[in-house]
Amino acid sequence: MEENDFVSIWLEETGNPAIEKLAQLNLEVANKTTKVLAEKGATENDLASLLDINPDEIKRWLTGRHVFSIKTINEIVIAMAEITQREQQPEFL
Repeated sequence: MEENDFVSIWLEETGNPAIEKLAQLNLEVANKTTKVLAEKGATENDLASLLDINPDEIKRWLTGRHVFSIKTINEIVIAMAEITQREQQPEFL
């Protein structure tokens, strides 16, 4: 977790363990998503297109400025599976 991100600062000030755990989960989802995008040569715009979401919203997600719902996490998982499978499919042309 970055030392200067606002979530970390807020958690230090509030100290609520349940909120800290939720925030940590959100950061883990964001970090893993960013890592997979980079590994697969995909961009935030690719993810935004797959999810039909404004790219600025994806940027907020991936910088820890969004609390993910279960629905959003599921949508990210499905999109990341699609991005991952693109690389595995043979090209015929």
